Amino acid sequence: MTLGGGLLIAGTTSDAGKSVVTAGICRWLARKGLRVAPFKAQNMSLNSFVTRDGAEIGRAQAMQAAAARVEPSALMNPVLLKPGSDRSSQVVLLGKPVGEMSARGYYGGSGPEAKPLSGTVSPEGKQHAQWREGLLETVTDCLGELRRTHDAVICEGAGSPAEINLRRTDIVNLGLARAAGLPVVVVGDIDRGGVFASFFGTTALLSREDQRHVAAYVVNKFRGDVSLLEPGLDMLRDLTGRPTVGVLPYAHGLGIDEEDGLRVSLRGAVRESVVAPPHGADVLRVAVAAVPLMSNFTDVDALAAEPGVVVRFVDRPEELADADLVVLPGTRGTVKALEWLRERGLADAIRRRAAEGRPVLGICGGFQALGERIEDEVESKAGTVAGLGLLPVRVRFATDKTLARPVGEALGERVEGYEIHHGVAELRDGGDEAFLDGCRVGPVWGTHWHGSLESDGFRRAFLRRVAQAAGRAFVPAPDTRFGELREEQLDRLGDLIEEHADTDALLRLIEGGVPDGLPFVPPGAPGGTV
Repeated sequence: MTLGGGLLIAGTTSDAGKSVVTAGICRWLARKGLRVAPFKAQNMSLNSFVTRDGAEIGRAQAMQAAAARVEPSALMNPVLLKPGSDRSSQVVLLGKPVGEMSARGYYGGSGPEAKPLSGTVSPEGKQHAQWREGLLETVTDCLGELRRTHDAVICEGAGSPAEINLRRTDIVNLGLARAAGLPVVVVGDIDRGGVFASFFGTTALLSREDQRHVAAYVVNKFRGDVSLLEPGLDMLRDLTGRPTVGVLPYAHGLGIDEEDGLRVSLRGAVRESVVAPPHGADVLRVAVAAVPLMSNFTDVDALAAEPGVVVRFVDRPEELADADLVVLPGTRGTVKALEWLRERGLADAIRRRAAEGRPVLGICGGFQALGERIEDEVESKAGTVAGLGLLPVRVRFATDKTLARPVGEALGERVEGYEIHHGVAELRDGGDEAFLDGCRVGPVWGTHWHGSLESDGFRRAFLRRVAQAAGRAFVPAPDTRFGELREEQLDRLGDLIEEHADTDALLRLIEGGVPDGLPFVPPGAPGGTV
């Protein structure tokens, strides 16, 4: 393959399977010995990761980099939007936060909401067009750098390419495809129904120039006899002039890091997986508080991978009654999470647990919530807010974000993790022992480190302490290796592509670019072309 081949994977909807298909193609190509990299120009997600050089990118792109067997970098996700409310997001550019913006401001609307809420991003008035052009130049430069150093770059789109209200500001779907000369494969989720209408409608809503890049379709999550689907695929080709280059079966329990929501990222690890029998006599029950703006809840995937550990997400105090461990996960809104915990009675339930000697673990924002107080003039601008008072910690939110990949030791085991937070924790006297960068008081543990539970020895040591405190005859399995389980899952994605997609057709698109002669499907984009 010549250097710099490329392909963009779009979807008829969010959660159609773009992340999975992109990762699967990356793993398939990597197994062929090709140098491949993932790319997503703009990602909106609260699940993020820190690269070795301290850049923040979406976890989906870090997962896809693992599928490609390359080190993740900021080039792979130059724009990351981290929602802080229904109307605003933090903008992370090339791995570093540059400001908080309203959605109307980011996408170029008019009125007071078009103004940035804070920070240095300022696309007001006539500057907006230049700012968007600058963003497009940034993402195409990043893509170009990857294409110069890899045989192929597999790009992931966002949402649907037929968001006609946002097409003029698009830098991640057809806007990117046209700027970089990429062929586009559109993925549709047949499990939701209406996949043929979605494929046809998506294509027919694009301008003539955009349609020239849409080269093929992939059906995702199919159940049943493929021969029953084939007449529809033939009719779709007659209607659009485009082939379907894959029918991927519904795959249970993939358990990979995607980007948008709880039901997506933990679909495999928690929602669909059958819990393996415990290694000892008892199971261990873990309740994760489903706080608002939950972030990096993939932290508990490693717990769910342990035989005999049952993980569930809860939002009522009575659901904590039979839990052996309660986890307060990360959140983009620590103060908002505290309000939610108090309103629902969960705060009092967690305090009662601690008084009874029953284990609680706080991670990042959850760690901050367990402290004495929070001074926040950055995230919520709420000023000083009382925490749950279970750890001798005071937190002050700083303008600069901590982005790090720490390595340390806890419970006699080596631990690796990553940090993404504005809160600076001041540890006061009174803790029973240090715990990573946080502390433990009795049954309550807190740390800013995400990903620590993926360190196998530490996870087993921690679960032994939890089981002892909970009075459970639970014994961690000695041979659970989370990294190997992740690799197996990524190989399953590669198998899906290799066994159920037309890989010759995909290779032709990656290497040959946009095919000639793709027909126009009327009516095209309303109101003219883009």
